Amino acid sequence: MDALLGTGPRRARGCLGAAGPTSSGRAARTPAAPWARFSAWLECVCVVTFDLELGQALELVYPNDFRLTDKEKSSICYLSFPDSHSGCLGDTQFSFRMRQCGGQRSPWHADDRHYNSRAPVALQREPAHYFGYVYFRQVKDSSVKRGYFQKALGSSPTGRHPGSSVLGFLLSNNSGVQVRRSWGSCPVKLVGRATLGQLQSLVLVSRLPFVRLFQALLSLIAPEYFDKLAPCLEAVCSEIDQWPAPAPGQTLNLPVMGVVVQVRIPSRVDKSESSPPKQFDQENLLPAPVVLASVHELDLFRCFRPVLTHMQTLWELMLLGEPLLVLAPSPDVSSEMVLALTSCLQPLRFCCDFRPYFTIHDSEFKEFTTRTQAPPNVVLGVTNPFFIKTLQHWPHILRVGEPKMSGDLPKQVKLKKPSRLKTLDTKPGLYTAYTAHLHRDKALLKRLLKGVQKKRPSDVQSALLRRHLLELTQSFIIPLEHYMASLMPLQKSITPWKTPPQIQPFSQDDFLRSLEHAGPQLTCILKGDWLGLYRCVDCRRFFKSPHFDGWYRQRHKEMALKLEALHLEAICEANIETWMKDKSEVEVVDLVLKLREKLVRAQGHQLPVKEATLQRAQLYIETVIGSLPKDLQAVLCPP
Repeated sequence: MDALLGTGPRRARGCLGAAGPTSSGRAARTPAAPWARFSAWLECVCVVTFDLELGQALELVYPNDFRLTDKEKSSICYLSFPDSHSGCLGDTQFSFRMRQCGGQRSPWHADDRHYNSRAPVALQREPAHYFGYVYFRQVKDSSVKRGYFQKALGSSPTGRHPGSSVLGFLLSNNSGVQVRRSWGSCPVKLVGRATLGQLQSLVLVSRLPFVRLFQALLSLIAPEYFDKLAPCLEAVCSEIDQWPAPAPGQTLNLPVMGVVVQVRIPSRVDKSESSPPKQFDQENLLPAPVVLASVHELDLFRCFRPVLTHMQTLWELMLLGEPLLVLAPSPDVSSEMVLALTSCLQPLRFCCDFRPYFTIHDSEFKEFTTRTQAPPNVVLGVTNPFFIKTLQHWPHILRVGEPKMSGDLPKQVKLKKPSRLKTLDTKPGLYTAYTAHLHRDKALLKRLLKGVQKKRPSDVQSALLRRHLLELTQSFIIPLEHYMASLMPLQKSITPWKTPPQIQPFSQDDFLRSLEHAGPQLTCILKGDWLGLYRCVDCRRFFKSPHFDGWYRQRHKEMALKLEALHLEAICEANIETWMKDKSEVEVVDLVLKLREKLVRAQGHQLPVKEATLQRAQLYIETVIGSLPKDLQAVLCPP
């Protein structure tokens, strides 16, 4: 994980405190340092409160040595509370993603590179963003001045903002009359059925996109914390500090508050699941573990129920990196819809920006709402209808209605032209001028509808939908993979004593010509204009999208490492003594230095080579050094 180097001494372990200095990051530490295991999972845990007169305030942060900038603190405070016209009484869970401020941090965690090299690209630690997982509570409290207890528990600290208000929050005066306030040029309607007390949120801040795991963790921690406060939070953090680090491909037992949560961390070599995941072995644990089927996968069917008829269009918009505004009635619906949309492209990494929950107080509000340039490549989840007016120039807007739990599929939102997007009372629907290139899979829709009528389990429905999206993405990406593989130099062209040949450049024209006889239209059962999807959409080429750039960079890096590994193997298979006979000392020393560099890279798991090759490379280095004069040996192998 990347981390900013913090300054100042670490306080005593077990001390809860508010936000510290404004430098961003965590103090540098070794793997044996305090809270190193905790930091493998979480950056910090925060408690954020809301007061009608004083606004948002960071109440607690744990561990207290974590450093955030003032801008990050402000963002976390606002993102920890619903910005909505719908009711959020009781408990609400949602998530957000925010940009790290103050520059990129230096890596501090020793296992970061090792974890990212083995984890699927979609589950790698974020280098420049924080994920916030929020448990928000608003309950009636007669001991509070205005009758309600409202608290948010967060994983990153924020400062107090006098006079601030939660835009569009469900508040009311003592008589139950609706209260109107003004925030800049935007009227704010604070609506509620009962009186206001305190609002509080518990937030877990992490760089890992383990939404299912951290939501489950919050459901255990938050209710207990709201009853017992700081001592409970300190005990929970101490338990997390005893967890093993997340290891891709391994099943872990994570004890917390008398419960053992059992999870399997996905690995890059895992095969894609096309059916509901199997239960893990429980290893005769007492108490019996709570098994999470996934650390990150949402209930796709529940998220996409209102928009099933537009899944094909939404998948294409995600693939092309198009800007999309998701307007939902509440932050939990908003965040789940955005996260579900960004997961549509697996196993392809979603390389565009995305914000599961976004408010007008975010530091990037002006950047995303400017009309002086084209909308950025971002999926934006919001709850305030003000965004409809502010972002009505965006090409694609998805308005999601209140969730319904009826036995039948809800009425599907309609596909509407952006010109009809004029008022804040816009009806649910997908507003876009985009026309999908591929046909809708009617057989899948009928199968899902039949599943609803037969009360098929939601995880089975989600597995069907996930498999459909996986097949779409794989059908699209396989021709790219085949063409990319053809750019790799032949193994016979790699000789031990010459610089390995270069990977050929990617030619868009050559690739497009190859699609006519090797495109997905020949193998995928879903019909439509597959070639048009590659070539051009609304004057945007797929090759200019962040997804193609991210995919190409990753594949080119993997091929370059493979080429380097093949070159090292070729050297180790050659007769080095024969090669040294007519070589000067300068050439021999140069060989030693290059072999050492390759060996270091290989031992750092950057090169895909066998252990026997590494051993032989080390033997070659020793042999070559032994052939040199004593003075050079002393230089190359100092005592």
